[in-house]
Amino acid sequence: MSEDAKEESAAHGAGSDVLQRGRNPFKVPANCNIFLLRNKEKEQRKKKQEQLRNLKVHEKHAYIGKMNCKRAELRRKLRLAEYEDESGSSAEKKAQELRESHIGKIAMLKDHNIEKETISEFIAKKREMFLLEYSLAVKRGEISHLEEVAAAEEKKLLNAEKFLEEDVMMFDSFLKENDRNAVEAVKNAEQETREKLEKMSEIKKIMSKIAAIKSDISKFEETLAEYTMYRDFLTKLSPLEWQEKERVWRKRRAKPQLPDKDQGKRGEQPGKTLPVPPPETLAGAERKASGAGRELRALRALRDTRTPSTLRLKATSQRSQDSRAESRTEDASSSDNDEEEPQLYFTHPQQLLDLLSDLEEQNLCLIQNSRETEEALEEYTHTMNSTRKKMEQETEQLMQQIDTMTRTIEKEQKRAAEVELKVRLLSCGKDIAEDQDAMLDLLGRKVEEVYRTCTGNSEVSLSPVQMLTAVEQRLGELLDSVELIPRDRVLLAEQAKEKERRLRLKEEKLLQQKQHQEERLRKSLERAQAAIKKTTGKKLMYRSKPPATKTKESLNTESTDQEKEEQLYFFTMSR
Repeated sequence: MSEDAKEESAAHGAGSDVLQRGRNPFKVPANCNIFLLRNKEKEQRKKKQEQLRNLKVHEKHAYIGKMNCKRAELRRKLRLAEYEDESGSSAEKKAQELRESHIGKIAMLKDHNIEKETISEFIAKKREMFLLEYSLAVKRGEISHLEEVAAAEEKKLLNAEKFLEEDVMMFDSFLKENDRNAVEAVKNAEQETREKLEKMSEIKKIMSKIAAIKSDISKFEETLAEYTMYRDFLTKLSPLEWQEKERVWRKRRAKPQLPDKDQGKRGEQPGKTLPVPPPETLAGAERKASGAGRELRALRALRDTRTPSTLRLKATSQRSQDSRAESRTEDASSSDNDEEEPQLYFTHPQQLLDLLSDLEEQNLCLIQNSRETEEALEEYTHTMNSTRKKMEQETEQLMQQIDTMTRTIEKEQKRAAEVELKVRLLSCGKDIAEDQDAMLDLLGRKVEEVYRTCTGNSEVSLSPVQMLTAVEQRLGELLDSVELIPRDRVLLAEQAKEKERRLRLKEEKLLQQKQHQEERLRKSLERAQAAIKKTTGKKLMYRSKPPATKTKESLNTESTDQEKEEQLYFFTMSR
């Protein structure tokens, strides 16, 4: 019976792992065959029974004997435990182990009568024991798990404290290092600021010195340019023969060159300067330069009024300037080689003053000539302009006369055509020869009247063609004489004639209007005196036009807008 219980407890112990995973031990698992387990248990029991049968006699025991043997072993262990001196914790551990072992459990049942139980009771007790052991195992596992978690948390807390201490130490060292760096940076900044201020003051001093040097250089350059201008002016005033000799002399001096050794010696002495001329020489040069400056200003004042002779002089002076420019380049090249004072043609200021006075007289003559030429040019220009204006006015008047005569001719031609048409209509082919003779006589009388007016001759014995020829000649003579008559008188005569012509045209127009009015009256009298024609039948009636329909704009614009919106909405939706 005890072996079966052990087997069942082993089976339940094997199933405790399943229960520890959160499953119900009293529920049949889906992946396990209960009949297979039962067969295995039967086979194990058979094996044990075979082993018990094969045991020797002294090894075979009854159930009570087996229980007594276990009790004796328990007593022996308890007896040995009494003589052992251990700590409280070890004794508690051993007592716990003893309680958990089968021997301890049997000792607890020492004074109880052991009776045989049925299988169902045994299984129920085993089930209760398994549940208790399972709950205890679960609690112990949870306790051990919590102890492990607590230990891990304590370890983490210790590590965190350790790290915190290390961080505090590192932060303190960082703060110290930062303070030290800040102090060093402040010191460096102060030092750099002091150095910067010193450098700035030095730079300002140097810049002031440079500005002073530059101003001195500019002054010296201006003085040099002024002196160079004076020298060039004096060179230009010198005779061409002397200039040619000076150029040849400088070319000769510029030909020989120093050897390399001499150049090396000169290069080794960079501090050597040219000798300064004495102050007397500088004073004389300044006096000469001031006199030359005054003369130069006088020449500049006379520069704007030049004649062709001055242009020729300018060309010659330009050639001399080119030659002197070459001499200046030669002087510049030779001035590096020698240190002698430049030579001048003028040895005394009076020579220069005499030359300048001669040049001034020549310039005054040239200026006078140029002024006379300008006055003559102005008079010629004025005459030409007045002549041009007169010719333009005469041309304009002639063009106007031509236009008026052309228009008059066109009007007379139109009137002649109308008169001819009227004559043809009135004559209708009768008495044509008589009308032509009368027309010729009329024209002859008019031509004779014009001839008498133009020539002043009262006795006429010429034909109309000859009279017209004479009138034409007289007209040409008058046109030629018109050019000699003052323009004002011509304009007055033209205006008077134009006025007479306008009055004559106005009278003719009034006469034509009167004739036209008389003609209308005559026709109206003829119509009034004519016999009345009676009309027979109905008058023609034209078709009447239908009345035009006027569209009235509706004042209710809101309704029309709403209708338009509805139409747009529905038609667009239907599409």
